[in-house]
Amino acid sequence: MMRRKVYVGSIVLGILGATVPVLAQNLIIYPAKGQSQEQMEKDKFECYSWAKQQTGFDPMVASTTSPAASQGSTEGGVVKGAAKGALLGAGIGAIAGDAGKGAAIGAVSGGAFGGLKSRNQRKQAAQVEQQQTAQTNERINEYNRAYGACLEAKGYTVK
Repeated sequence: MMRRKVYVGSIVLGILGATVPVLAQNLIIYPAKGQSQEQMEKDKFECYSWAKQQTGFDPMVASTTSPAASQGSTEGGVVKGAAKGALLGAGIGAIAGDAGKGAAIGAVSGGAFGGLKSRNQRKQAAQVEQQQTAQTNERINEYNRAYGACLEAKGYTVK
């Protein structure tokens, strides 16, 4: 298998196989003590490993799946609600003597309820996604602070 370099932020790692998503921000690293390119790459890898261990976050493995996608689709709530309402309404209408009228009332009521339920599910999914994005951003910032601190301790200027 062929080995290739993948650039993540300012980290260079040898990776086998496909590319991975880039989550860490690009940091500008200057070798303030005249370190060679080879030494800088070695130091960057060591700092990547150290920052990953300190923070418990690996920018090479961070998830890219959307929570909304994993919860299933909320589309069709109006149609499903209308169908359920029509069935229930037809049953109640049959007992009362007019199944057609009961089905029509049930369909309208069920459609309205299904639409509200679907909208609430989308709203909840969006809130969950926002919370997860905020948490991921916090973890990325914590990782970048640790990574930068390690490089600065090794004699680099990091911006």
